Amino acid sequence: MEQKPIKKVLVANRGEIAIRVMRSCREMGIETVAVFSDADRTAMHVRYANEAYNIGPAPSSESYLNIDKIIDTAKKSGSDAIHPGYGFLSENSTFSRRCRKAGIKFIGPSPESIEMMGDKISARKKMIAAGVPVVPGTTEKLTSEAKAIKCIKEIGLPVMIKASSGGGGKGMRLVKLESEIGSSLRAARSEAKTSFGDDSLYIEKYIDSPHHIEFQILADQYGNTVHLFERECSVQRRHQKVVEETPSPLLTPEVRTAMGECAVAAAKAANYEGAGTIEFIMDEQLNYYFLEMNTRLQVEHPITERVVGVDLVKEQIRIAEGAKLPFKQKDLKQSGHSIECRIIAEDTKNNFMPNPGTITHITEPYGFGIRCDSYVYEGYTIPIYYDSLISKLIVWGRTRDEAIDRMRRALFEYKITGIKTTIRFLERIMDTPDFKNGTYNTHFIEKNSEFLLSDGICDRSCEDMAMIATFAQYLSQFEISKITNAAPSEKGESNWKRQLRKFTARI
Repeated sequence: MEQKPIKKVLVANRGEIAIRVMRSCREMGIETVAVFSDADRTAMHVRYANEAYNIGPAPSSESYLNIDKIIDTAKKSGSDAIHPGYGFLSENSTFSRRCRKAGIKFIGPSPESIEMMGDKISARKKMIAAGVPVVPGTTEKLTSEAKAIKCIKEIGLPVMIKASSGGGGKGMRLVKLESEIGSSLRAARSEAKTSFGDDSLYIEKYIDSPHHIEFQILADQYGNTVHLFERECSVQRRHQKVVEETPSPLLTPEVRTAMGECAVAAAKAANYEGAGTIEFIMDEQLNYYFLEMNTRLQVEHPITERVVGVDLVKEQIRIAEGAKLPFKQKDLKQSGHSIECRIIAEDTKNNFMPNPGTITHITEPYGFGIRCDSYVYEGYTIPIYYDSLISKLIVWGRTRDEAIDRMRRALFEYKITGIKTTIRFLERIMDTPDFKNGTYNTHFIEKNSEFLLSDGICDRSCEDMAMIATFAQYLSQFEISKITNAAPSEKGESNWKRQLRKFTARI
């Protein structure tokens, strides 16, 4: 198959993922094109790209989800490829097909693979045929409440009702009692229709105390497929990942090998090409089942890059150019341990409500083993129209304990003012015994919510108030010293400690 170098890439996305893709392109000598909505005129990805084009009003339906505008912009800019990032159009088979029709390379899988794995029911059928274990459940769309009740009685409660086209927890309901079946079906169907334009549902047996583990895969156009090991994604809130790590503290070497082989088999069954993720659910006895496939780059891909030493975006581009994978499975190893925390603009004290606004100050952490994928800056106003993710903080350590200690230090150094963020909440996660011991599952946040949302005596706000009080006192002493020619006191207890002691004594 002929290889055709890509010279210019339009990144059909925004925020940190747009910048992350552009960085790899710049290293490869590939020009980049940014697209932006009216709300993103001052966004960092617009500044970073070689070229930038406005594609419409702030609502994503009129800009980042507008296929016609993006294709037209790619043609106008002379782009020979489009990278979709994650979210928006990244798993849209129509978009992939439109790119193909326009002669523009879609940096991702074929529309046929997207359709096959995007529909959860067809994906389940394909995995069963490929010998990949799946959660017991239905393999046909639910057509009536009576049929659903019959299926649930056969499977046994509790069960999960899921949207066939779903993801991110949308169109999903846990049913524990027979009396809840009707209302849960109606609620899931309505949410699925609103979120995905498809109200098809299916049923799976509910796995108690589950672990969410995913395997990164890469596949080229020549049938070569490898996995780049697992990511532990069980720290979740409302089915949304909060913290991810690799390697998983749960897996044994034998289970890791077996799951990796299943992930490769799943990708091959889908005739997959590019970077993708096979997601599994695992019980306490280490029995694992196929959950779904994400036919795109994952938010948490940097921890795999750090442990395996492979730039996944560069590999996506090389595969799109027609290159063969430069390594085989035996060449890939895990080195050390990596953790990612998602920094989100949310008010954790107000039921995690989104908290967009203007950033007045930001200090990002630095040092050995730290990576920060971000898109915000001082003075930047986070729009209300999009996801509230601010950045991804990634650390690496030689051991899991070292990685946790490094993440704790990095979160301590990370300071953002002007908006509320989840930084303090993430610090508490690092201090939770269940997390430190690696004994957590997807109920982790619910189980530890009292501790995670509590305020300790050394809360960051106390330290900030103490420093402000200390500075104010120093200025007062400085004014006095100008009159008396006496230097501010430098003996005895430090001003910082004195003010912190006084402040904490009052609370």
